[in-house]
Amino acid sequence: MSNSNTLLDELLRDWYDIRRGLIKELNSIPAVRMSFRPTLESRSFLDIAQHVLQYSIATMEELVREDTNFQRATFDQLISLYAPNIHRADSQEKVVNILVEQYQDATERITRCGELHMMQLAIRTDGKKVSRLSFLQNEIAHEMYHRGQLTVYIRLLGLTPAYTKEAPRPVWSAITDRV
Repeated sequence: MSNSNTLLDELLRDWYDIRRGLIKELNSIPAVRMSFRPTLESRSFLDIAQHVLQYSIATMEELVREDTNFQRATFDQLISLYAPNIHRADSQEKVVNILVEQYQDATERITRCGELHMMQLAIRTDGKKVSRLSFLQNEIAHEMYHRGQLTVYIRLLGLTPAYTKEAPRPVWSAITDRV
């Protein structure tokens, strides 16, 4: 990871932390429980991981184009175009490996495009123009949203999420422990 302090570098470092956390949560789940879903309508752990990959791959493929346009097709069509085989990542090990590889590939490609490219405007799915950096931030937020979803599922299994295990003890609990 670069020690540079451009906006792009900062955003990529943030994404690294989010992706790493998502992977930690997936690795905290017993492999035999990857098909767990709280309701029949809900996604399983594996479904969520595959969805994150599909969204990330489709987003990255558009972001590195010179003519980024998220109205080029529906998002489902972009996923079919850019990430048609993610369903083959049908185990915890496979999906985690692809999450690592996809992050590395995406950050290398985005870094090669450069900050100026990422600051240029692109067309969102709703037709509005925003910077590619804004789109990248949206991708990171999307992953964080699904990490939160994973932590709820993990708690439903009676397990402790990875984030909770490594979070520093809040100052307020140290104060209340003395009362």
